[in-house]
Amino acid sequence: MFKSTRKGHMFILCCTVIVMVVFIYIIHINFSQLSNFHFINVKSHLAPACGYSGYMTTESKTIDQQIAEIMTLMNCTIPQKDTMHFNETTSAINSKAILLSYKPNYCLGDTLIVQVEMFNYLGKRKTYGGDFLQARIFSPKLGAGASGRIKDFNNGTYHIYFTLFWKGPVQISVLLMHPSEGVSLLWKGRNMGYNYIRFTGKFLNKNQEVQTECGFYLNSQQEKCKYVDRRYREVFYCIKLPEVPCEAFISLNSENTRYTYLTNANKTLFSKSNIGIEIPKQVESIDVLNCSKTSMNVTSKCQIGTSLPFPSGYFLKNQWFPSHCNLSSFEPLLNANKCLAGKMIYLMGDSTIRQWIDFFPKVMKNLKFFNTHNPGIYCVAFDLQNNIYIQSKKHGHPFVISRFYNVKDHAYIANELDQVAGGSNTIVVVTVGQHFRPFPFPLFIKRLLNIQRAIKSLFLRSPHTKVVIKSENTREINPNVERFSDFHGYIQYLLVKDIFSGLNVGMIDAWDMTTAFGSRNVHPGEDIVKNQINLFLSYIC
Repeated sequence: MFKSTRKGHMFILCCTVIVMVVFIYIIHINFSQLSNFHFINVKSHLAPACGYSGYMTTESKTIDQQIAEIMTLMNCTIPQKDTMHFNETTSAINSKAILLSYKPNYCLGDTLIVQVEMFNYLGKRKTYGGDFLQARIFSPKLGAGASGRIKDFNNGTYHIYFTLFWKGPVQISVLLMHPSEGVSLLWKGRNMGYNYIRFTGKFLNKNQEVQTECGFYLNSQQEKCKYVDRRYREVFYCIKLPEVPCEAFISLNSENTRYTYLTNANKTLFSKSNIGIEIPKQVESIDVLNCSKTSMNVTSKCQIGTSLPFPSGYFLKNQWFPSHCNLSSFEPLLNANKCLAGKMIYLMGDSTIRQWIDFFPKVMKNLKFFNTHNPGIYCVAFDLQNNIYIQSKKHGHPFVISRFYNVKDHAYIANELDQVAGGSNTIVVVTVGQHFRPFPFPLFIKRLLNIQRAIKSLFLRSPHTKVVIKSENTREINPNVERFSDFHGYIQYLLVKDIFSGLNVGMIDAWDMTTAFGSRNVHPGEDIVKNQINLFLSYIC
């Protein structure tokens, strides 16, 4: 039996309080319109109860107020199930996907609508929504794939909208990643504390290295070293060792703990056999024809500051074609040296952006690496002939990695942005997400708001600086869902898109790309990385 710590009357009280707030801050998360997954729809019947009133500026509000209001909205819209037996949860096998208005042939550019009806393990129709779905169309022989936009009617029925971007035989896939009951458990567990990851700090005590526990929250009465970023109010702690100064902090690592917020009964929902299960379909594939009236050509150039639709593009012959701008070949990639000549590129984030600097030498033959003695954490490459400088540096805490890394290489992205002089020859690429999945959501919200603030400051002093945001991507399906489920990544992906909307930044929709491609790797293959960089260059050149 699955039990929630939140009682029904608390939920009602929460929503009532929100309605009373006149100037509520909302990061307008249009979940049902933005993604190929779905578990939230703030425009559904839940939205009025949660006080949804649209986007409002928040310059006068503190960051704590903004975080609290976003969390209130999230808690009010994510499924909250007080009591639920396993047999009453959503069953992929008992559910069905039906192709609406089926016809023998479809035309290029048509919209395909698939209706999904959910049933539980007892064979009874589900009466509420919130299931975490993944939907895509694909043609393996053509190297083609695209995501689907999902609408939740909050009664157990979903509509999935696919744009038919290419001709030929097209297959349909609808996966149940987690039932709505599992979504509820993952959300509650994530926000109950910091126990999923343990940090160990290494200090120098005269000539001897000593270790101690570190983290964002330490349940200990012992004296602590407090490391504070005063501008952005980011805080990290270590248990202070006797007679060892806090300034003697050398390095840090982390490891997954065995801690769980799930009961043994809860865990049955997250066994590998219950994750990413295909929902039976009435029709497995369709044929798409190139009808004479149809044109899928897009003439406008890819530009920074353009709001991305969803889906934002599609793969064909393993090449990514944006749906909103013209990127008809790998021409930007072939002209990388000319495009980036005289440029300084700062890649800030995790190892999925480090993949870029690892790939660049394949198309930029004069690019050489400087030995920073800290590979994977801080990388520098340069091309003296074309006057190109590329730097890749990890983001600040949390950085989940088993080996020790030097804390002097640590810096929050907002601080790094504050140190960038900027200019027309300066390019910044930012990505955050994967390392935040095992931690309470307010930590991620705060980090995004701080980065947003730093980007705004950068544009004030240097409006010609080019900034690109790369969203996080999907990753492996594994039993460690409490920490790293794509459910956590999905809500982060949506918030990233919302936080940076309205800014003059480019967006690399890595989530859409990896979903359309069918990638199941935290470090996507070269085909995906190459396409990400090609789109990046199209923004710059």
